[in-house]
Amino acid sequence: MRKSYMQPGSIFFFTATIHKWIPLLADDYCKEIVLTSFKNLSERGLLQVYAFVIMPNHVHIIWKTTGLNGKETVQGSFLKYTSHAFRKHLTSQLPEKLEQFRVNASNKQFEFWKRDSLAIHLYSPEVAYQKLEYIHRNPLASHWNLATSPEHYKWSSAFYYLSGETEFLFLKNIRTALHGI
Repeated sequence: MRKSYMQPGSIFFFTATIHKWIPLLADDYCKEIVLTSFKNLSERGLLQVYAFVIMPNHVHIIWKTTGLNGKETVQGSFLKYTSHAFRKHLTSQLPEKLEQFRVNASNKQFEFWKRDSLAIHLYSPEVAYQKLEYIHRNPLASHWNLATSPEHYKWSSAFYYLSGETEFLFLKNIRTALHGI
């Protein structure tokens, strides 16, 4: 079984990393692409997002998928949509940066996400809360130093968990979801 396998209906910690660790997501427009994908998949009832952080070269998410998007997994749809949007953005705005993602493959010209993302089943509230804290503290790590406290990093769900307020209307509270675990 692939390390990216996720059973629909279960809550998972999911990490997707940009190909070659390139800091593509340092670009705020690319961060917005990720958020748009969350919003669209959530509105279509395919995904419930409980927590996230968008770092310069990777994303961490706690989410639950509800099934397939046609024949495609929801995480596959997320990665595919964001890849197409990244390519469109770079083609029109930063064509020189697009070349960093060129690959020599028979089925594609560019690769934006590393293959076989990491998915960890959150089988207990304790494991879920540990991953929630990890996500929210990630921007504070000394090698990132993106914020002075979790809630001050805009591209994360930390402020929501501190205040109960959010601009990310797709977010659901993990505490409610964990009653079934």
